[in-house]
Amino acid sequence: MAFGITRCGIHSFHETLGIDSDKLRFYWVLQSDLEDAQQTAYRVELSTSSNFEHALWDSGKVDSDQQRNVLCAPDGGFLSASFHYWRVTVWDQDEQTSQSSPNEFFTAYPRSSGLLPPYSMNQTYMPHTSLIFRSWFEDEQNRWKGVWIGDNGDKPLYMRKALHLAQKPSRAIVFASGLGHFNFVCNGDPKAAHGHVLDPGWTNYHRTVQFVAYDVSDMLKEGENVLGAHVGNGFYAGDQGDDRFFWPCYEDNTYVRYGNELSFFAEIHLFYEDGRRDTITTGPDWRLRKSATTLANIYSSETKDLRAYPTGWDTPGFREDGQWKNATPVTGPRGKLKYQNQPPVVLHETFEPISQKQLESSLATFDFGQNMTTMIKIEVSGPAGSEVIVRFSETVGDDGKVFMPDPLFKQFEHGVFCKFTLAGSGVEIWEPDFCFTAARYIQVEGVSLEEGKSLPVVHSLTSRHVSSAARRLGYVKTDKEDVNALIKMCYWSFVSNLFSYHTDCPQIEKFGWLEVTHLLAPSTQYIRDMESLYTKILDDIVDAQEPNGLCPTMAPEIRYMCGPLHDTITWGGAVALLPEILRFYYGSTQTFEKLFEPCVRYMEYIRTKERDGGLVEHGLGDWGRDIAFGNNQANIETAIYYRCLRNIQRMAHELGRSEDERRFREWADRIYAVYNERLLVTDKTLHPYAFYTSRDEPGKQDRNMVAQAFALQFDLVPREHVADVQRAFLADCADAGNRIQAGEIGLKYLWNTLADVDRPDIVLEMARQEEHPSYMRFIRQGETTLNEFWQDACRSKSHDMLGTIYEWFYNAVLGLKPETEAYKTWTVKPPLKSEFKHVEGSVECPYGKIEIEYERDEEGCDVRMKVTVPTSTTGFLLLPSDSSSVSIRRIREGRTDDGASETGSRIALKAGRYYLHLNP
Repeated sequence: MAFGITRCGIHSFHETLGIDSDKLRFYWVLQSDLEDAQQTAYRVELSTSSNFEHALWDSGKVDSDQQRNVLCAPDGGFLSASFHYWRVTVWDQDEQTSQSSPNEFFTAYPRSSGLLPPYSMNQTYMPHTSLIFRSWFEDEQNRWKGVWIGDNGDKPLYMRKALHLAQKPSRAIVFASGLGHFNFVCNGDPKAAHGHVLDPGWTNYHRTVQFVAYDVSDMLKEGENVLGAHVGNGFYAGDQGDDRFFWPCYEDNTYVRYGNELSFFAEIHLFYEDGRRDTITTGPDWRLRKSATTLANIYSSETKDLRAYPTGWDTPGFREDGQWKNATPVTGPRGKLKYQNQPPVVLHETFEPISQKQLESSLATFDFGQNMTTMIKIEVSGPAGSEVIVRFSETVGDDGKVFMPDPLFKQFEHGVFCKFTLAGSGVEIWEPDFCFTAARYIQVEGVSLEEGKSLPVVHSLTSRHVSSAARRLGYVKTDKEDVNALIKMCYWSFVSNLFSYHTDCPQIEKFGWLEVTHLLAPSTQYIRDMESLYTKILDDIVDAQEPNGLCPTMAPEIRYMCGPLHDTITWGGAVALLPEILRFYYGSTQTFEKLFEPCVRYMEYIRTKERDGGLVEHGLGDWGRDIAFGNNQANIETAIYYRCLRNIQRMAHELGRSEDERRFREWADRIYAVYNERLLVTDKTLHPYAFYTSRDEPGKQDRNMVAQAFALQFDLVPREHVADVQRAFLADCADAGNRIQAGEIGLKYLWNTLADVDRPDIVLEMARQEEHPSYMRFIRQGETTLNEFWQDACRSKSHDMLGTIYEWFYNAVLGLKPETEAYKTWTVKPPLKSEFKHVEGSVECPYGKIEIEYERDEEGCDVRMKVTVPTSTTGFLLLPSDSSSVSIRRIREGRTDDGASETGSRIALKAGRYYLHLNP
C-alpha cells in the first residue's frame, strides 16, 4: 500500500450526524514512510450504501495532489434524513493506490428553506387554513416534521416520551433542540448526549436556532423506551430570579430576552434491517412537568430542590404523578433550524482541591490551584430541607472568603451563587445543569467538612473543566520555568474562553466579543482545531449584521452597546478577517461564497467613516493600554481596513469575480497610498530614519512601537523604508526601557515584529518586568490565567485578549510557522539568539503531526535538533546565513542514515523523521 489514509473529514463540521448543506468540502490525511511519496491523483465516491453499490456522486480520477477543500455538490443535492457514505482513493507517484475506509454522515433537510410549520396556529387555532400550507406538507421528504413544545412558561422543564418498539432498530438518529439549553437522555442514560453539555450553541435565536444530532442506535431496545430532555433558560429566556445577577440588565432592571417560553423540539429517525423506517416527533403526546431546578441562570446561578426531583423520570416503567401533563405546541423561536456544526461543549479535566478550609462553623472554602471554566460536582449528606449555597471566585479576600470585585456591576460581587436543598437521602450529588463560570476557589455555605457538627457534610468537591470539544493539536515546553508558567497561563486562558462562540470573559459578561477571534487565531490554531468554530462565528456575524452593513463588536449580540463599543472595525472586521484565516490555516474556502456579500456591505459602510481621503479613526484604538487609552486609531483601524480590502480582493479572485477583484484591488491601493501619505514621515528632521506617526495629538509627530509594528505587519511600508521603520520600532522599544507600550490590539503585532527582527531578548525583558505592563507580574501575584487589563486587581481574571504572546512562543521559540496554506510548506527556525537551551513541542497540522526538539550546550556551540515532517508537506530549516550548514540524518525503520551535510540559509526537509546537527 502506497499510503495510509489516517483521517478523513468534512470542512467546517466537527460532527456529521445532521448535515444540512448541499455543498460539502472533503479532506483527508496521508502517511507514508517514503520521503518522496506524494499523491498524484484522487477519486472521491459518494453513495447511499456502505458498499458503494448506489452511487450518488463520483469525482472520477482527478490528477491533483489536493487533499483539502475538495468540493462535493451532487446534482439535486444530498438526500434528506439519510445516511451517506464517502471514500477516497489516492494514487502515488508510482501509480499505486490506497483507499480509505467508508466515512459516514447523516443528513437533515438541506433544502428546507422555511421555518418549522406553525403547528399551534395552523392545526389548533386555524384548522381551516390547511390549503395555505399545502406546498409545505406536500414536500414531505424535505421538510421538518416535529413541532416546538413547552408549557407556555419560562421555568426549567422535564419532558419525556415513552415509546414501545416492537423491534429494536438497527440505527436511530435523534435531531433535537431545546432553548435556551437542554440535556438529552435516553432510557435514563445521559451518555445519549455523547458528552455534550450546554446544547445547543448560542445564536441570535431570531435568525438561527441550532439543532443537535445524537446516535442512540445502541441505547434503544425492543419494548419500552423513554426519550427525555431537561430544558433550561440559557441566554434565550434569561432568568434573573429574585436575588441573582444577570449582566445585560438596563437601568430599569429589565434585560434582553429572545423569547419568553422555554421550548423543545425533536425528531427521532428509526431504521430497521428490513428497510423500514419510522419517524417520531415532538407533539402534544409528550409529557412534561416543572423541573426540580427552579432557577437556571447562565451566569452560574441555579436553584434546585433535590426533594422535588422525580427519580427515574427518564427511564421505562416510571409512574407519573399528577404534576405531569401533556405538552403544549408553542410558537417557538423565530430562527431557522441549522445544524450545530461547531464542536460541542464538553467536560475535560477533573481537578481535586489542593487545599480546603473550614473558615467558619458553616462555611468551607476549596482551592483548586488553577483558575478555569468549571462545572463543579459536589457530594453532600445532611438532613432533608438543609440548604447549601455554592459561590465561585477567581480570588479570595483578606478574610479568606471568595470575592469577585467588580466596580462596574456591584451586584456581581454577591449575586452569583447556586443553592440546592437536600432530600436527606444519604450522600447526594449536585452539579449545575445549565451554567458554568470561571473559578479557582469554591465556597460552600451551610456545611461542615467534618461529621458530627449538626450540619450537612461535604464528602467531595471536584472542579470539572468545561470548554469546546475542538480537537487538541499541540504543545510547547522550554527549559525556563517562568516561561513555562506563562505558556500554561495563556493556554488556560484560551481554553476557558472557547464554547459555542469565542468569548473573552467567561464569568462576568460571557459575550461574543469579536476582536479575540482574529487576534488570537494564530495562537489558538497551534493548540485547537478552530475551523468549525470560526465557521459558526462567521454565521453569527452575518446574523448580527445591520441593514446599513455595520457588523457590531459582538456576535451573537444580546445587548446593544453604544458608540465605539458597538462600531469598531477591529472587532467587526472579523467578518473579512476570519475567512482568510480559515483559508490560510486550514486550506478551506467554504465560507467565501456566503461571506462575500456581507463583507462587501461592511466595507461600503466603513467607507462612510473615511477621513482625509481614506483614514479610519472612529473606534477603540489600542484598547486596553492604560485600561482604555484609545490611541493609534488611524494606524490601527486603517490598517485593519486595508487588510479587510485585500482579503475581499482574494475572496473575489477565488470566486472568479474578476470585476470585484479589480474594484477591491484599486480600493486597497488607494488606502495604501493614503496611509503612507498621511502617516509616514520621511523628511528625517526629527529622527535620522523614516517612521510612522500617530494622529493622537493633532500637529505633533510621535514615534511609537505600535505605529511601526502595524505598518510592518500589514505590509503597508514601501520596500525602501522597511529597514528604517524597523529601526524606528527598535528605537522606541529602547526609549521605553523595553516595557510594553501596547494594549490588546497592538500587542500581537508587537510580538510579530520582534520575531521578524529576531529579538527574543526584548520580548522576554518586556514579559518579565517587575511592574505592569508585565506577564510575569501576573504570575508573581499568583495568577494562573490572564487578567483583563495590565492590573493586579481586575474584575475578570480569565481574559484571553492579552494572550497573543502565545503565538510568539510557537513561531519564534519552538520556531514553527506555516508558510503556505494548511502547512503545505512550513518553516522551522531554531531560536539561536535566545536564552533557551532546550525547547520541545508538536502541532497536529492539517497534514499530520509536526514534532520539533531543539537543544544546545551551555556555550551554544553544539546545536542539535529532532524534526518530524508529515507526509504531503515540506519543512524548511531556516539558518542565519548562506554559509550555515547542517548534518542531516534521516531516521528510518529500525535504523538511522549515515547522513549528509547541506549548506545554506533555507534547507528543505522532505517527509520523515530527522536528527539534525547544526553548524550555524
